[in-house]
Amino acid sequence: MPSAREAREWVASGGLHGIGDSLYTPFRGRDGEDIDWDAYRTLVRYCVGDLGHPMLWLTSGVSEWWSLTMDERKSLVEVAIAEARAIAPDTVIQVATIANAAQDCVELTNHAAAAGADICYIQTPPMEAHCGDGVLRFFQYVADRTDIALGIFPSPSSGLLLTPQEVARIANEIPAVCAMKEGHMQPSMSMGVHALAPTLYIWECNTMAYTSGWLQKGIVSPAQLATSGYLKETPDKPILKEFWARIWDGRIEEAVQYASESGFDEVNEGLGGWLTTYPGRTGYLTHWGEAFKYAASVLGLPPGEYPYSRPPQAYLPDAAKEHIRSIYERVGPVAQPVGA
Repeated sequence: MPSAREAREWVASGGLHGIGDSLYTPFRGRDGEDIDWDAYRTLVRYCVGDLGHPMLWLTSGVSEWWSLTMDERKSLVEVAIAEARAIAPDTVIQVATIANAAQDCVELTNHAAAAGADICYIQTPPMEAHCGDGVLRFFQYVADRTDIALGIFPSPSSGLLLTPQEVARIANEIPAVCAMKEGHMQPSMSMGVHALAPTLYIWECNTMAYTSGWLQKGIVSPAQLATSGYLKETPDKPILKEFWARIWDGRIEEAVQYASESGFDEVNEGLGGWLTTYPGRTGYLTHWGEAFKYAASVLGLPPGEYPYSRPPQAYLPDAAKEHIRSIYERVGPVAQPVGA
């Protein structure tokens, strides 16, 4: 585990690399009050074992962090680390530790560090955040009380879009902050942040930044910090790895052609509409837990005994399920149940 002082050197030397999977939380029980640990362990083993993805991203939006108790978030981290490193000891563990209370964020960050995580990411606080000044104060509070590499996740799901200047100020004033998941899907954000904080390791969610050559220009990084890569390829059809291998090698035109011909574009773009939006709230980015779990179930992964999201999310409509299934059926055969 890199300390706060070692964070930037660790990142610069390749500490973050390859594809990182953001895991959903499988639930069980009458209304999903419990966690389906067997399903969760299967998901972890599939990502780092069957798919060979070198990084995990835990307890963030896809995991429905807002619906989890503090104890559940800690247990999810502990179980994932134990399962992943039993198969692949070098698995890079990234943990999202945002909480409404800064003290809870500190507690989760220190727990993750003690459990063996490599880096913790703090999302823009979703409640009562006073723009850049308040978010900087939040980060500083956590950094002063922890000793682990930190990342920033300026997610629009928080309801506050930080400016490049506000993000860069956090990165430049807090040495532990070494990486950023840029979640706005507006590549100009990455370019602006890089210009103001050039040592910050940036992952851009929008693949257009990579097909435009921004990796080769040093604006964005090669590591895919928090994809749901297990929804975009199978061991028999590794289209995600094949696409990114071409991007990382600088074979951009070949990557673009491959994405179109392999079905990667259709999966990558087609799933997004239901994974990250809710039709009843225009313009809002969400992480619809049930949509991720339903897509996983189509590929043979266990969604949990209770396959829905916890409140305050709604149930996924049948139209969404039909849409998700149709994408997989067009791109390739639906996988058999994992472990079958």
